[in-house]
Amino acid sequence: MTDLTMPRLAEAMEEGTILRWLKQDGESVAAEEDLVEIETDKATVTHAAQAAGTLRIVVAEGNTVAVGEVIARVGPASEIGEAAKPPATVSEAVGSDTNGAAQFGDAPATATPLARRVARAHGVELEALKGSGPRGRITRNDVLVAAGIGRPAQPVRDGAERTAELPAEMGDGSAKRTAEFEIREPTRIQRLIARRMAETKATVPDFEVELDVVMDRSIAMRAELRELADDVAVPSLNDFVVKACAVALRRHPRVNASYADGNFKLHGRVNIGVAVASQDALIVPVIRDADAKSLGAIAGETRRLAGRVRAGEITPPELAGGTFTVSNLGMFGMTAIRPVINLPQAAILGVGAIREVLARDEGGIVDRQTMTLTLTADHRILYGADAARFLAEVKTLLESPLKLIL
Repeated sequence: MTDLTMPRLAEAMEEGTILRWLKQDGESVAAEEDLVEIETDKATVTHAAQAAGTLRIVVAEGNTVAVGEVIARVGPASEIGEAAKPPATVSEAVGSDTNGAAQFGDAPATATPLARRVARAHGVELEALKGSGPRGRITRNDVLVAAGIGRPAQPVRDGAERTAELPAEMGDGSAKRTAEFEIREPTRIQRLIARRMAETKATVPDFEVELDVVMDRSIAMRAELRELADDVAVPSLNDFVVKACAVALRRHPRVNASYADGNFKLHGRVNIGVAVASQDALIVPVIRDADAKSLGAIAGETRRLAGRVRAGEITPPELAGGTFTVSNLGMFGMTAIRPVINLPQAAILGVGAIREVLARDEGGIVDRQTMTLTLTADHRILYGADAARFLAEVKTLLESPLKLIL
């Protein structure tokens, strides 16, 4: 008999929710056959069975358990025994009517955290939707269908048990209001981010180096690329920064490193995370092997990943494996940003807005378009000179952008 446990689908994952079992209790399953849909802090993922045999479900749909906990067992029918009653679902815990619907009175439509996030992004009213998830719960796909960009879900097999979760105001992202203030419960991803940021500030002896980059040549080169573009994504200035960092990271391997268990881990691949603001959190999808990609390829990948983040479709593999992060608040007019390191990475780059300044040039006064770059570094791995040399090279590449395409 094999125990099937809640898998760790992403590096920072601590718990997952059983969204839907794709096989019924007592059914035969094959190894590597899709078995269960699991919702993490960031995405919904289908997980396959690791063994063949008869399925015994231990954790019912709608329940959230920690990584490593047993969620099912698979083995010979003679050994698996009678089905044990799974833990009570949320709807069973609070009581249900004869139709199996949770008794919440006039509570809003139940929806997964991912579905609520996608609904906000697309302006979809959850109250008007009929859910296709467990016991009528609204899923991400239901929202996408309502927004006109998804396909209706296939009907659930006859006899498949459905369960429900707490309504929106009682679950993640809940709010309690008084005459004086409002208390909001953070979502799972917001709790995770808060915990990781607090851990970073408490354990990492970080420092910052900062300089201004003259962006005139990069801006001019981007304008030329726009004129030449033919149904191809035109690189943004942030794409220029990502490419410059990728080239510089290859030449400065200590910056492309991690600190773990008292050792330096120098990564063989340059995988750059690009911070994307979603509706209620900051998500960091990863551009893999950025040093080997062209500016155009980086532009296309960045747009694809950012679109998936904002649509709530990003998957854990697309968020894993980053070795360095770029965080840009220039689009909001911020002149500089001093970001917090994304553990266990050695450094993160903050990018400010383009601003016009007057500068002396050969005795005259000229206009310059400048941008402030701030590198936050882990002093356990990097010293001031390491960080300064890396950032100076990024500056050189951005000020002579032809080097990014040679």
